Amino acid sequence: METPDPSFRRRLLNEALTVVAAPARVQAAWLEKHGVMTDEIALDFDHAFRMAEALVEEGFLSLDALPELRLMDSIFDEMSRDESTDRWTTAALISDAGWIRARVLAQQVLAREGVDASLLPDISVVR
Repeated sequence: METPDPSFRRRLLNEALTVVAAPARVQAAWLEKHGVMTDEIALDFDHAFRMAEALVEEGFLSLDALPELRLMDSIFDEMSRDESTDRWTTAALISDAGWIRARVLAQQVLAREGVDASLLPDISVVR
């Protein structure tokens, strides 16, 4: 299987970060619009994060982004191991410390990388 080109992979990462970085009310509207659960935000980030080191090596992402991306990954990992399902509700987007920390980190990465995060991406959901 052929690896997608770096600009495509960079776009996927930017889109995942844009959703994580969005204000909670915008995230909630995005989830409702696409008919997906809150954990989809973290799952999309997880898929995109797996490409981050290669993007750095290929010159499509700054090395400075990796520590924040790794921290976001560890936040979502910690949230996934938590027995409470409250962290994966739409309401948690507003008040959960993990979501708030991940949002700030995503905003920092996007700002440093010069990415316009004003529009959330559309997604296609296969059911």
